Amino acid sequence: MDEFGGLDVGMPDEGQGGVSEEASEAAKQRFAGTQAAMQQLQREEKKAKKRDDGVAKAILQFLTDAQRTHLAALISHLVALNCPSPFILAILSLINDNCKTVVEDYLRDHEIEMKDVESSTKSLIAFDKFDPAVSEELVSWIERMELVFSSDEPTILRSILVEDRNIDGTVLQLTTFVLQAFLQKKGKNAGFEQLQQLSIGVLQSLFGSAMQTHMEHKLEEQAKVNDEDQ
Repeated sequence: MDEFGGLDVGMPDEGQGGVSEEASEAAKQRFAGTQAAMQQLQREEKKAKKRDDGVAKAILQFLTDAQRTHLAALISHLVALNCPSPFILAILSLINDNCKTVVEDYLRDHEIEMKDVESSTKSLIAFDKFDPAVSEELVSWIERMELVFSSDEPTILRSILVEDRNIDGTVLQLTTFVLQAFLQKKGKNAGFEQLQQLSIGVLQSLFGSAMQTHMEHKLEEQAKVNDEDQ
């Protein structure tokens, strides 16, 4: 099999050494299990490559667009922080159909649905200022981010935390610029600072509970350390 360094894996030979039928059957089952695991690994690698390709294509697209090079820089920074690509793509999915498709495939592959996540989008402020169709797209966007975040919460949170207590500002900037680009496409112009406040609300709804849990764990760990030192 070329995918595994040219290693040629064959079925066990039942005719050697008088191997019992029971032992032969057990060997077949082990072989089948190994083959299934290897095939699953290959499928997961292909899916991961597809997502990574999505990030690369997004960066390239923004680099070649003179109006969006600022987005490419922010995306590149998140990649450098090892922020999982599905979450980066989820942010970009509001303005990029390819990113949206990859995210939807990712959620489908992991069998993640909105019913599995306690959504906080209904509590978001200022959505009533937009047309119903625009509001619907924004809610769907936030729900995609919630779903992706729920799929790998510890890894995503760890990658974007600064000094264990603050979310890296790149996430806020990218979210705000994406929101601004989306609204401009809809013919609605809004200042960056105004949209930044909306983005802060979005990110607070997204990370708030996880951040609180994280800080509680850190305080518990610190308390244990203090007790041991006394």
